[in-house]
Amino acid sequence: MIVDRKWMERNVGFDPVTRSAPRDAFAVRAAAAPTNLDDVRREIIEFDSEAPHGRSFLAFTKATGLSRFTEISWPKGKEPKTDKTARKGQGGRLPNADVLVVTWTVDEGHALSRVLTPGKDSRDDYRPYTRNFAAIAKKMQPGCPARNAGRLGTYWTTTIAGKRVVVFKSDSHMSQDGPQLPNIDVWAQIIDDVQPALVLTTGTAGGIGKQFEVGDVIVSPVVRFDCTATFKNKKIDGQLIAHESFTSAAVKSTLLPTARKLIKANSGQLPQDNTREPKIVRIAPNDVNHAVVTTDFFGFDISDNHFHLRGLGDVCEMGDAVLGLVASRMGSAAPKWIAVRNVSDPQIKAEGTLKAQAQRAADIYKAFGRWSSVCSAIVCWALIAG
Repeated sequence: MIVDRKWMERNVGFDPVTRSAPRDAFAVRAAAAPTNLDDVRREIIEFDSEAPHGRSFLAFTKATGLSRFTEISWPKGKEPKTDKTARKGQGGRLPNADVLVVTWTVDEGHALSRVLTPGKDSRDDYRPYTRNFAAIAKKMQPGCPARNAGRLGTYWTTTIAGKRVVVFKSDSHMSQDGPQLPNIDVWAQIIDDVQPALVLTTGTAGGIGKQFEVGDVIVSPVVRFDCTATFKNKKIDGQLIAHESFTSAAVKSTLLPTARKLIKANSGQLPQDNTREPKIVRIAPNDVNHAVVTTDFFGFDISDNHFHLRGLGDVCEMGDAVLGLVASRMGSAAPKWIAVRNVSDPQIKAEGTLKAQAQRAADIYKAFGRWSSVCSAIVCWALIAG
């Protein structure tokens, strides 16, 4: 799939080159007329389809909100069982659990909580997580989401197929926290709190290559950095991280075929130009050329390969390689981990300015990011339950 201006009109309802969304349809007002791609990146992180600006965007487009969500018919005995009250750890810690699931943007949080903690929403209900916030926040730059929120994230607890699960919506972001990269500290701390056997990092990503459609899910034990901006000279433990890759063990699951069937309940909310049901792509350990790629810039695949992403991996996003880095520093004590990323925006046609292409990618995310995140959330369920 390649997105051009006609695709935008058919599927999103407008092309930002000829008709811009109203200013009140933006979480970050600067993104309405961005001076740089960082404004667009911040818009993706903070856009909330259930806030007033989100409702304005929905009214302007063909997009639908999660009020259209169709409840999932889980296999008997394997449905998520949301705790009525979130379990607590000692001294402000997250509670111990078998699995830690982490997601990132506001709309990813809405979708993940709808699937894994039914009845409890990441924005409205989850408990704030503030352990060591003051110390970690000193490493964060002013105006980043975590400092604005006064917390490192929010969480709730659930049980899936007898396994205890902590679902964590992070307010700390590699792309937003600043050059000291305190997201490393956040990852290390929450893993130490939970002591999980498995960690899943999940959410939206840009598809690399025209073979992907919105809603496809990449399940990868391989992540890699592609840092050419803020962190191109960043050293951790004396080593440059700019192009480092990290690998975890594969996680077996017999429920991925079931996940494909369960995804169908809400796949009608994905773009009308999709030619098939979303596919689940499993990446083999050490298959670095099909990794999840973590950039330190707002990168996305363009038909002219402007950001040189092709050959690096299947999707690009802005943080998962930090988990791989933290796990590598833990050595044999590290849990298994998997990056579960859904394609929220496919390849963009190289027409118009780079800024216009970035706005197109962001508008696709705003239209379909929560629905594609439902797909990856169901895959997370399959990896936990299966």
